[in-house]
Amino acid sequence: MSYDEVEIEDMEWSEELQAFTYPCPCGDVFQITKEDLRLGEEIARCPSCSLFITVVYNPEDFAADPPDPNNKKTPVQPSPVAVA
Repeated sequence: MSYDEVEIEDMEWSEELQAFTYPCPCGDVFQITKEDLRLGEEIARCPSCSLFITVVYNPEDFAADPPDPNNKKTPVQPSPVAVA
């Protein structure tokens, strides 16, 4: 049984962990990554104890990351290979 249900909006994004976090009563934090959410996972676990929470979120929000408008890289084109 889940320790609690927490809305994704109530969690904080950690750049360091690359995960959404929420304080755990043990003093550590529950963690869940964007990739976990994309895969439909809804359980955020604490790495220091046995507690876990259920994350309430809209799966459509994590279906795919929107393209980065600042990313101006052009795709690398394959080069032709000569075959003898």
